[in-house]
Amino acid sequence: MDSGSQYEEVTSSAQITDLYALDELVGRQVVGVVNFPPKQIGPMRSECLITGFYRDDGAVVLAVPDQPLPNGAKLG
Repeated sequence: MDSGSQYEEVTSSAQITDLYALDELVGRQVVGVVNFPPKQIGPMRSECLITGFYRDDGAVVLAVPDQPLPNGAKLG
């Protein structure tokens, strides 16, 4: 995830593979939180929290802005 100039590129262990393939996510803006300390989750180091909503079946639908914003824009 490109989180803007302050954090540059960070990784997340978000469990979103039920509804999204990697090629669908590249270049897409999502809502993420980057001011958490990194956390080791299994073999992956997660440096941010990607936000979304749980469906009844447990799949996660990403929270996304409805208009383009600069990467790293602050959530209000």
